[in-house]
Amino acid sequence: MYNFRTDLALERKDIYQKINKLQEIDGIEGTEEQINDNIKVSRVKITNSNGENAIGKPIGNYVTIDVKNLKLATDEEIQKTAETLTTELKKIVDIHIDKKGEILIVGLGNIYVTPDALGPKVINEIDVTRHIKKYLPQYLDEGTRVVSAISPGVLGTTGIETTEILKGIVENTKPKLLIAIDALASRSIERISSTIQISDTGIVPGAGVGNTRQEISEKTLGIPVIAIGIPTVVELATLVSDGIDIFIDRLQEKAESNEYLNKLQQEDKYEEVKEALNVGEYNMIVTPKEIDDLIENMKDVVARGINFAV
Repeated sequence: MYNFRTDLALERKDIYQKINKLQEIDGIEGTEEQINDNIKVSRVKITNSNGENAIGKPIGNYVTIDVKNLKLATDEEIQKTAETLTTELKKIVDIHIDKKGEILIVGLGNIYVTPDALGPKVINEIDVTRHIKKYLPQYLDEGTRVVSAISPGVLGTTGIETTEILKGIVENTKPKLLIAIDALASRSIERISSTIQISDTGIVPGAGVGNTRQEISEKTLGIPVIAIGIPTVVELATLVSDGIDIFIDRLQEKAESNEYLNKLQQEDKYEEVKEALNVGEYNMIVTPKEIDDLIENMKDVVARGINFAV
């Protein structure tokens, strides 16, 4: 198993293909759709154990929405991105439950740490209906889906694994499906807060930054789990590796025949860079200085997308 150091199935697929010099991977299907000049949707479907073993992701569906210039996005552009999320999320929700199935929405992360605050911030914007359905049903339109939401905090502040908290909630409220929102790690600085991944295989909190917690999935909770994740951090070794790629590109413009540079450019330098940068057990995780604005924009995108979808 490769040390992908990313939560994105699309990035893992691309890395595996690059390392093994493959055009296709047995057990993995992929398609792309350009929505407009700023939004592209990539779909990855893992169909068998070969694909599962290749990129270390469970069999299932993974949709990646890439958005350009989100930092400077207008409300109209944020709304268009939210509509794209709604469309893709609806497709996956409809695979697992009917139009009336109750949904629990969970915002993972730490509200006091900006790059990890996406989940809790989204929860504050979700249109919840479970209490209204129970106590004031006359105020709901017929056919309104029952939605509840919670932000369970993190192990460091609660002393309880998130999966343990969610098991209790699921057993008592009995939703038919769970949607989890979390911050992810990426192997590309360009994807920070400009990419949304939707998957129907659950989520392992902290996996992208080497702080793996108990997984949140159908296997652990007994109901389907859809994960919506957005990269907010990148490892320092990845950042430097990308910088080296840019440096090599510029050198190659003047020395295209240099065999060493060509060979270095084709290889995955992540492990070598990581070894050079890590001192003892210290390892840096990096986030952009504009992360506050990016999180606010993505919070609006995800909350609107979920509200319209469910």
